[in-house]
Amino acid sequence: MRNYYDAVVIGSGMAGLTCAIYLRKSGLNVLVMTKEAKLNETNTYYAQGGIIASKDDDSAALLRNDLLRAGSGYNNLEAVDFFVKEGPPLVFEFLIDEVGIQFSKSEEGKIDYTEEAAHSKRRIVHYEDHTGDKIEDSLIAYAEKSGVEFLTEYTAIDLITNNHHSRDPQEVYREREVMGVYALNNQTGNTETFFSGHVILATGGTGNLYYHTTNPVAATGDGISMAHRAGADIINAEFVQFHPTCLFHRDIKRFLVSESLRGEGGRLKDHQGREFMKDYSEMGDLAPRDVVSRAVYDMICKTGKEYMLLDIAGFYKGNTPLEKRFSKIYSTCLRGGIDITKEPIPITPAAHYFCGGIKTDMAGRSSLKNLWAVGEVTCTGLHGANRLASASLLEGLLWGKSSAEAIAKSRQDIKSKRYDNIPDWQEPQNAEEFDPLLIEQDMRAIQYTMWNYAGIIRTERGLARAEADLDYFAHRIMKFYKSAKITRQIIELRNAVVSSQLIVAAALRNTTPVGCHYIRK
Repeated sequence: MRNYYDAVVIGSGMAGLTCAIYLRKSGLNVLVMTKEAKLNETNTYYAQGGIIASKDDDSAALLRNDLLRAGSGYNNLEAVDFFVKEGPPLVFEFLIDEVGIQFSKSEEGKIDYTEEAAHSKRRIVHYEDHTGDKIEDSLIAYAEKSGVEFLTEYTAIDLITNNHHSRDPQEVYREREVMGVYALNNQTGNTETFFSGHVILATGGTGNLYYHTTNPVAATGDGISMAHRAGADIINAEFVQFHPTCLFHRDIKRFLVSESLRGEGGRLKDHQGREFMKDYSEMGDLAPRDVVSRAVYDMICKTGKEYMLLDIAGFYKGNTPLEKRFSKIYSTCLRGGIDITKEPIPITPAAHYFCGGIKTDMAGRSSLKNLWAVGEVTCTGLHGANRLASASLLEGLLWGKSSAEAIAKSRQDIKSKRYDNIPDWQEPQNAEEFDPLLIEQDMRAIQYTMWNYAGIIRTERGLARAEADLDYFAHRIMKFYKSAKITRQIIELRNAVVSSQLIVAAALRNTTPVGCHYIRK
């Protein structure tokens, strides 16, 4: 089946939805595609802390300094300046005034700003600790009302490029450009062709390449891998940010314990009740994430324990009752037998955010014609070597809008004869069906390799081991992929091994410890 759209957005999180909404405002025919059954099953949905927003006693200069300090000065200054000027007001202009999101307010009826690590001001607006799901569900409703078309349970397989896919030999001599995407209907097993003047990757990050992660299972580096295979530039792949406080629990997995708990007074302790963060940073519990993650990881290694503790019960300084201010964390922990109003929370670091990605400019343009990218899948350079807390949602919002405005100025003729020379997807003859347990086993091998050798603390020897192991996995997986009946799980496995190889290769190239790339000599 062949489909035609002005723009296809792959991914339904904050960045993708914002881009789609603004594209519809410009009159484009827009499709948002997600491999999940639920539109809101995204990294955005699970964000708790909040989003940076304008504040009277704040300034662009202060925010700029905080971004550069958290990013170890590795940031793209053009992206930082664009972000601090254009980003914070957009929360009020778009999310509050247009979409109608009501963020938490103080007893006086004013916006309740909270604080997170490495910020010099309380500049983060939130909706209790449900900020992500509040924004995500509100944007979905607004996008549907705007006329955006959605397809769920469609897994993108490959980007269509003229050089690689066209039957017209003249296309080999032309500039490489993206002309659409092949996608699998997860329910039927059929593949479909989606032609588009513009493809926007908004597929999120790489958390599920690691054994411990705060990300949902869908975060398998899909967009990074697809863009790389098509020839797009990928940069800063060594910078994988680990969140220092993921809930450690036998039955509850992938649950983030927001940094805003420490912003509201929470303290990290060992099993004897000793606060240890002053041993690692003058900023204590509010040090940047990379510092805190390494500290917690170091304490776990030194003590032989599986986790450390986060105590909010004895230190909370907010006016709203603790169980209401952090209702999601409170209810989730209580379900696991932990009452955060009375006892500390067991925590461990976990892969959280990918600071590298597809290289884009201030409008989300990649190095390939007609390929755009927004959100965590990109590397605008805003975050440098380590992301400042609560900057990612605003980055997705700002670049989602910016890319849509640029795309609207460069419409393509999606019914030109050039598209007739692109064949539909060809599955291998006599394609075999494989046991899902084999695929799961290979994915788990990748996750252990990345956690052990390309994780929070790295060594050149460990990275070399990871490179060798991943090369072996990749050879087997690619051979397997070429003969298999295609499924979502097989597509994700291929994407995972490619993205893992990119991270390890970048980490081996960069022998200088910086930000969240900590390589021990």
